[in-house]
Amino acid sequence: QVQLVESGGGLVPPGGSLRLSCAVSGNTGNAISWYRQAPGNQREYVAGISTVGNTGYSRPVKGRFTISWDNASNMVYLEMNNLKLEDTAVYYCHDIKSDSWGQGTQVTVSS
Repeated sequence: QVQLVESGGGLVPPGGSLRLSCAVSGNTGNAISWYRQAPGNQREYVAGISTVGNTGYSRPVKGRFTISWDNASNMVYLEMNNLKLEDTAVYYCHDIKSDSWGQGTQVTVSS
């Protein structure tokens, strides 16, 4: 059974940075993605990474966010730089094959 636990969210001013972490257990070589959901909006794709390190990003975050996977610790990270007000959302980790979700971590960008 796949379990995902996110951490690292918080309050940051515009232009700031945060690193989100997703602890992955039970994953048997499936790709992992980050999604986010802002109040009143649908959940949207942010970034994804395959087990061999191929990555993909949504257009709003490309060039600002970086996804990575530490195989030794089985952690997936989302490094977020130059954060904007519109990045405010709950961020979720997602295992594609099992369609498992974490509980989410809140990111608030505010001055």
